[in-house]
Amino acid sequence: MAKFYLIRHGEPDYTYGDTHGFIGQGHDFAPLKEDKIEEVIKTAKDIRLKDAQIIVSSPYTRALQTASIISKETGLDIVVEPDLREWQPDLTYQYKNVEEMQELLSDYNKNNGIYPKGETRKWEEKEHLRKRVISVINKYKEKYNIIIIVAHQMAFQAICDCGDIKPAEIFETNF
Repeated sequence: MAKFYLIRHGEPDYTYGDTHGFIGQGHDFAPLKEDKIEEVIKTAKDIRLKDAQIIVSSPYTRALQTASIISKETGLDIVVEPDLREWQPDLTYQYKNVEEMQELLSDYNKNNGIYPKGETRKWEEKEHLRKRVISVINKYKEKYNIIIIVAHQMAFQAICDCGDIKPAEIFETNF
């Protein structure tokens, strides 16, 4: 059984995307907030990470920037896994703004991440999210004993009972 340190990315700054009219996945280019990077640096120095063997990261900018800070501190390589991406609020990648995304999230939460019987929605179901994240976990748990995964709160919530993970927070678990 491998030990995993699930680390939620640091706090993102969506200003650039909002001011440039990015839609859908364009919001995922958001970097970390400059005044919150110190929180990620503190996480990167956490003693629990010293014996880790690899960092596996979501492809989104906020996660990659977090992973790179951890890599700099630990000297570990980063592997990018597209299936660690965030929950997809709109499978067409066309949601226009935060308000629309919040509406989709509200509908997801109201339905506990499951499409109502006989209906479909724009958002990704929780079981699909769980399966793609677990596929990544399974890929690394046989090769390594201690793995850092940098990704997103909803991705982590789909695979374990981690509650609300704050930005740059570590949740330790085994798979």
